[in-house]
Amino acid sequence: MSALVFTGRCLHPGEATGEVLHCSTEIPGWGGINPKTGDIVEVGHPQRGLSMAGKVLVIPGAKGASGWSGQFHMARVLGTAPIAVITRKLNTKLALGLAVLRVPALIDLPEQAYAALETGRTATVRGDTLIIHADDASAF
Repeated sequence: MSALVFTGRCLHPGEATGEVLHCSTEIPGWGGINPKTGDIVEVGHPQRGLSMAGKVLVIPGAKGASGWSGQFHMARVLGTAPIAVITRKLNTKLALGLAVLRVPALIDLPEQAYAALETGRTATVRGDTLIIHADDASAF
């Protein structure tokens, strides 16, 4: 098995390994996710119908009102939250949501890392380190 290893900036410490869900556009917390199921429900979102539950959630950022903290809290309590979050852009909405969520979180990764984080791949977030796993080197 081969892997790509990258270093970013740790937003919340910890370690988690799981399947990647890479969202191509931002999601609003309120009206964008269903905390009961973990599904993305925003009308028109390219990943609508996919679930963040138990996944390494990769998002460009957060949009909308301040619903992220409430929605992430409910998802965590209900067991439908992501196990880690990787983002490109941090704002106060997402920062508060991540504080409530309490899962490993990363930002400021190299462009190659974001490009390799495809939905369905397995990734590990460990402190400031991202490991993207593959069955063979040709996967990259």
